[in-house]
Amino acid sequence: MDSPINVTRSTSAKNGDIEVQGWASSSSRSSKNKIFPFSTALSSSVPRNDSVTSSLKSKFDNGVFLTWKDLSVVVPSGKKENRKHAILQELTGYVEPGQILAIMGPSGCGKSTLLDALAGRLSSNTEQTGEILINGRKETLAFGTSAYVTQEDTLMTTLTVMEAVYYSAQLQLPDSMSRYEKRERAEMTIREMGLQDAMDTRIGGWNVRGISGGQKRRVSICIEILTRPKLLFLDEPTSGLDSAASYHVMKRIVNLAHEDGITVVASIHQPSSDVFELFHNLCLLAYGKTIYFGHASMTEQLFASNGFPCPSLRNPSDHYLRTINKDFEEDIEEGIGRTSTEEVINILVNSYKSSDTYSEVQERVSIICQHKGETLEKESQASFITQSLVLTKRSFVNMYRDLGYYWLRFAIYVALGLCIGTIFHDIGSSYGSIQARGSMLMYVATFLTFMAIGGFPSFVEDMKIFERERLNGHYGVASFVLSNSFSSTPYLLLISLIPGAIAYYLTGLQKNIGHFLYFVLGLFVSMMLVESLMMIVASIVPDFLMGIITGAGIQGIMMLNGGFFRLPNDLPKPVWKYPMYYFVFHRYLYQGFYKNEFEGLTFPNNQAKGPPIITGKEVLTSVWQVDMGHSKWIDLAILLGMLFFYRFLFWAIIKTTEKFKPIIKSFRFVSFKPCRQM
Repeated sequence: MDSPINVTRSTSAKNGDIEVQGWASSSSRSSKNKIFPFSTALSSSVPRNDSVTSSLKSKFDNGVFLTWKDLSVVVPSGKKENRKHAILQELTGYVEPGQILAIMGPSGCGKSTLLDALAGRLSSNTEQTGEILINGRKETLAFGTSAYVTQEDTLMTTLTVMEAVYYSAQLQLPDSMSRYEKRERAEMTIREMGLQDAMDTRIGGWNVRGISGGQKRRVSICIEILTRPKLLFLDEPTSGLDSAASYHVMKRIVNLAHEDGITVVASIHQPSSDVFELFHNLCLLAYGKTIYFGHASMTEQLFASNGFPCPSLRNPSDHYLRTINKDFEEDIEEGIGRTSTEEVINILVNSYKSSDTYSEVQERVSIICQHKGETLEKESQASFITQSLVLTKRSFVNMYRDLGYYWLRFAIYVALGLCIGTIFHDIGSSYGSIQARGSMLMYVATFLTFMAIGGFPSFVEDMKIFERERLNGHYGVASFVLSNSFSSTPYLLLISLIPGAIAYYLTGLQKNIGHFLYFVLGLFVSMMLVESLMMIVASIVPDFLMGIITGAGIQGIMMLNGGFFRLPNDLPKPVWKYPMYYFVFHRYLYQGFYKNEFEGLTFPNNQAKGPPIITGKEVLTSVWQVDMGHSKWIDLAILLGMLFFYRFLFWAIIKTTEKFKPIIKSFRFVSFKPCRQM
């Protein structure tokens, strides 16, 4: 027997919602490709006459309207050149100031792709058609107008909540604001997200206990809303959180959107019923198609009117996702019967497209396109010098607190210095000390610099934080490269000085202070150079294991080709000597160390033939085959030049990656056809 769905006009509905009666029959569960009449509650935000245009205009003055029409995204599929896979198929929708649009759907339905398309973050291998407009026009999302909170909370674990937000405020807010004003903004934002009790608590990571997952998520949001953006994108804001933490996070976002008129778009996987009730509108996707777009609370009518009602004790979002998920089709029984999931999706898609709601969404998008809102302008931010100084200070503090960044390496270097000093203790000036001195200097120049790859995991974490902040326009590449160089300098000087002094003086190398300082400078520059190399690797290979293997392989080749294991005159001339021998930094470090140590010394000749005394210069030319055409300071200058070149190469690779293989395609939306009036 058919059962009526008691839907009547409600005068007490929020926002003047209009509810229309519909019917569903039990036989509809086994019907295939049948479209049932469906109409949903219509928010007052959907206009029925021209009387709303004045209120629409006032909304434009204070916020951002985001619309998209016939939006499709395809990517290459397979090896065939013309074979493509459609991720999104002709989607249309909008989101208004002060509201939250939730993008939902099963895994692989296109949630993240839609969010990235709206935010201008599609990768370069995708093809996008349709139009995406802001306030009825094609706009550039400049700094301060929008923010994107990624799914992963990429934060500096050594900082407190207050430090993380305040450093970000110093980077983003303009120099016209005083430090006090920036600190006040940071504190206010922290309080808005309910983190005032955790201000002085470290964020924490794998080695240090810190704040909870929900609090980390709110810290990530705090950092991105410091500039009060008008458009906020959230990628899986409740991922990895329990229901209570998810609710508190989303409730704070709802309050923020309502109070500041922020337009919020969030992709969300499987919200609890409490979280689901917080959403204003819902965009439900299934394999790139729109199942439903409209008021979130009225989604049930679409499913019920087509024979797939939500059981009374089930979470609505769970029911919707279970109904349209083809991955576990054999487990789905209730509400579908023997109808395949693909057929269910087609029924729901066709029902939505034939409904009044679909037409009214199209009309709403058209009206928004007609009324051009304010043009978004880039907000002012901190100057290049301010950003570089703040980044240097933040990075220095992080390096100081993170034991694994430099302090563990420092302890290992001290231990190695003691080992070198005791093994080569009081080396003397005998004929046999020639080989011993060369071996000791070779070990310092190779293995001690090789140890710099131990910082690679920290470099990768730095790159992750940089990529997140860079994509939201917090600062430029040059500021990051300079700050990384400045902040690491004191630690590398310390590592070069103390372990270097232990190894140098226990061994009994030349006692002159000038020789010792050259030894320390050479070690320092070479370690800076290797760190630059590993930063380059981290920007290309952002995986711990693969990056360490890659860096170690490059270092190994350089060691072999430096002129110790195989003397320069014995190197195979193709490739290994010309040009490789002249490109590896070990050559200039070996030569500089050898010249610094052997010049001015004399050794007794144990050979039967030849003079009784061998000068250090003769040792350099005959034993080590050192190029004596220039001084040791030229070798050090070449090392410095290579250091600057590696840092410049690091900057250039990041810029090139952004240009040709962008994580963010561009901040400019692409429109292929004009907005049509309906």
